[in-house]
Amino acid sequence: MGPHLILLGPPASGKGTQGRRLSGLLGLSYLSTGALLREAVENGTSAGKEAEPILERGGYVPDELIATIMDPWLETHREGWVLDGFPRTIGQDEFLQQWLAGHEQRIDAAIWLTAPKNDLVERVRVRVECPDCRWSGRQSDLVDGGCCPKCCGVAGPRKDDNLENFLSRFDEFSLHTMPVIERYAAGEILVTCDATLPIDEVTALLFETVKEIIRNGQTA
Repeated sequence: MGPHLILLGPPASGKGTQGRRLSGLLGLSYLSTGALLREAVENGTSAGKEAEPILERGGYVPDELIATIMDPWLETHREGWVLDGFPRTIGQDEFLQQWLAGHEQRIDAAIWLTAPKNDLVERVRVRVECPDCRWSGRQSDLVDGGCCPKCCGVAGPRKDDNLENFLSRFDEFSLHTMPVIERYAAGEILVTCDATLPIDEVTALLFETVKEIIRNGQTA
């Protein structure tokens, strides 16, 4: 069974980019809970309708709602995964830990991507996402005058990407997710990575770190 990895960090720290890269290199499933929620909003599901006003103001979706979305996904992806931005609260972590324990699994590593707040503001300014395949990147990554480099769909700024929203999400991260990170640090499964390094360098560092975990036979 492959490793179970978590990517945590403030908004625009590169979780999506590194999560997709790492999962591809390791042959693992990948999930962005943010993209999953935005898809639910676009599809007009009951979960999406409940989440939409919260996402628009940069808030965190209630733990109970996230759990109803995560449970079926976890049930169908047991062979190793990379979770991008989940768990974001102590309640979500307790849900995940209980789910894994019930399936004789565990979190193998929690990766914390760190970056100064000013750098993150600039990243938000140039960030774009494809509504078709959920690829995300920078405006400079687009091809053919604004197309997604992965599926050729028309990509553009996310609806929730504005300075006010970013600042709200950054505060939510500091308040709710930092205690989760501290919990993982105490459990000695936290890996810290400087997200201001070049993208390829961050990927290489994370890949080597996870390979070392696998070589040491620590995965479950």
